[in-house]
Amino acid sequence: MSTVKIAAIDLGTVSSRLLCAEMSNGQITASTKRTIITDLGERVDAAGVFAPAAIDRVVQACAEFVREAREFGAQHMCCTLTSAARDVSNGNELLDRLRDLGLVPQVIPGEVEARLTFYGVAHDFAGERIAVADSGGGSTELVVGRASDGGLELDCAESLNIGCRRVTERFFSSVPPSADELDKAAAWARAQFEPYWAGLANRPERLVAVGGTVTTLVAMVHELAVYDSHFVHLRDLTIEQVEDGIDRMRSLTVEQIAQLPGIQAKRAPVILAGAIVVRELMRAGGYGRLTVSENSLLAGAAATIYEAAVSGRTAIGRIPELSSW
Repeated sequence: MSTVKIAAIDLGTVSSRLLCAEMSNGQITASTKRTIITDLGERVDAAGVFAPAAIDRVVQACAEFVREAREFGAQHMCCTLTSAARDVSNGNELLDRLRDLGLVPQVIPGEVEARLTFYGVAHDFAGERIAVADSGGGSTELVVGRASDGGLELDCAESLNIGCRRVTERFFSSVPPSADELDKAAAWARAQFEPYWAGLANRPERLVAVGGTVTTLVAMVHELAVYDSHFVHLRDLTIEQVEDGIDRMRSLTVEQIAQLPGIQAKRAPVILAGAIVVRELMRAGGYGRLTVSENSLLAGAAATIYEAAVSGRTAIGRIPELSSW
């Protein structure tokens, strides 16, 4: 089958991301990825609306993404929005401006987000029953299942309204937060995760995590002066390493956190809360370590775009709306 060029845009609470990929027989044969921290979820948890400046940042990033996708020669493009867009009353202000760029933006439900993420991750663990967690800015998606030649077998896919941006704004009056604020944030986070794990009759041995928090924690633990996705992909992260990272950051200002090796300056305001979320996710599930994956919703979206374009059927059971030119 001939190669199909696709582009996937994911507009999250903290980051806007683009994947341009060449695909053949359902597999990515070549790809490039870009991430811009646009902080779309700024004050969303408290205000319930997108800030005008946040909309501007995302539209500017997407204008760059569309230009790059056209230069790449993408035949099909999909643009998805996740947690922050599900929480606001003025979402059409952003969606209309994205349509003006030639995109067909889609606010996807949390369960679809979870399925896409699992699909992107599971290729590395074919046949193995795993738990996948995508801890973002406004939500955390949890899925248990396995991928096989027969498709996806999912036991439990759920989206919880807990993420690094939401926890920062809800519990921290400043950075560094007080000890009491840290304790309250941790207790709240663990209480969100415990029912999910308690509802599983058989917890998988392996927990795989994706998202900017866990990849940043790996970069910080190993003091990566320059981010190396190949080094990070499938690297284990222990709960002791997460705890060490929290202890290292808990008394620092945003500016001081940004100076730590492996930390992007724009992620510095929310990485402490993100580490709290990951630690409590692991504690609630009884995991002493997790495996970090560089694959995520974008990889799942790429496979789904390909399937929709080629056969009109998708493994996740949802047909995305595509921009084509």
